[in-house]
Amino acid sequence: MNDQRLRLDLTALADEVTSVDLRDRTLRTSRRLGIQRAVATSAAALVLIAVATGTAFAIRPDRSPNPLPADTPSVTASPTPSSSPTPTPSTSAGDPAGIPPSGGTGTNTPSVQFGKLFYGPATVVEAETANLRSWRPGDSPVRLLALPAGPAASNASISPDGRRVAWVESDDSNESTLVVADADGSDRQEMRSDVASSCSPVWSPDGRHLLFVEAATATGEPVRRGVLDTRSDKRTVTWWPGQVRGCHALWSADGRTIAVAVDIGVTLYATDGTKKRVVPGFSMNSWLTHDIASLSSDGSQIALLRRKPGEESGDIARELRVNAVLDTRTGKQVSLPLGGRTLEQVYFQSDGSMVVRVKAGSGYAVLLVDEDGKKVSETAEPASLKDMQILAVVD
Repeated sequence: MNDQRLRLDLTALADEVTSVDLRDRTLRTSRRLGIQRAVATSAAALVLIAVATGTAFAIRPDRSPNPLPADTPSVTASPTPSSSPTPTPSTSAGDPAGIPPSGGTGTNTPSVQFGKLFYGPATVVEAETANLRSWRPGDSPVRLLALPAGPAASNASISPDGRRVAWVESDDSNESTLVVADADGSDRQEMRSDVASSCSPVWSPDGRHLLFVEAATATGEPVRRGVLDTRSDKRTVTWWPGQVRGCHALWSADGRTIAVAVDIGVTLYATDGTKKRVVPGFSMNSWLTHDIASLSSDGSQIALLRRKPGEESGDIARELRVNAVLDTRTGKQVSLPLGGRTLEQVYFQSDGSMVVRVKAGSGYAVLLVDEDGKKVSETAEPASLKDMQILAVVD
């Protein structure tokens, strides 16, 4: 084949081939993806002629990657900070679970990070046991140890490092025992008997001590509050002075303050049980609370469930739902960037930030809020956690 013959053959081939309109193909793909953009020029088809084999190869644009399944936790990049306002998250009830609500971002700034979230059943399940789970945004949920169904929902407590779980379980004779085990279920240890199962144990910030309530052997009624050293051979207990008041307690991350739901409000104590002060704003004529969920690292703010007098007041059972965050010195409510959605739970992290759970369509989303009350990021919860509640957030 000489050069002249090759040129003639190529010219004939070009006359017979219908040109590929890549502009139309691009527009059709753009419509399928819902992207409205203009295409400025048409691209010509590129044809490589392999002289040795006589084979032509057409080069086409790469396809977009397949979308993630709807149940996959979505994490999107945060925009570069600018002076423009952050879009308000969608409040539409149509946002499906597993998909970040509109306007949300899913990554964290270097200084404020999501911790690992630990979950238990929101209510006592019919099965004999229930597994706890952990999840960090961007990863898949992890199945943890199985607990008796009652304690899993009502008194399970996660250590500050996420490695240990404490709970109170009762046997057929109604004997209640404080138990500690690793998060995978190994190294189970029975710490102490005659512990009130209605009052959940609380870990100290160093993960060594447990604040618990002793119960009378005959009646099961709370008698006194003590601090158990879980690492001592004799399981030493330091008892608070006087008769126990209140049931559920929280321990601040700085180790200095313990909040207890007492009567209709909240009282703050030192770690030796001496009274510090009462959180203002609670009375029979204003607000009531029996349920506290999280205390800030320095004890200055508390997340809780409060009710108006006359509303259903609940009972002694633990309730981790939250509808308000209060300043513990003034009693004033702290504003949160919820975007018009229903607040479900709040957990303080040791750096002062908050993990805020909100209703998002048929599921939930978790917001990371910095100590100044600004939303840093937002991620949809996996649908598999929909019927669970957050028990703790570990840094």
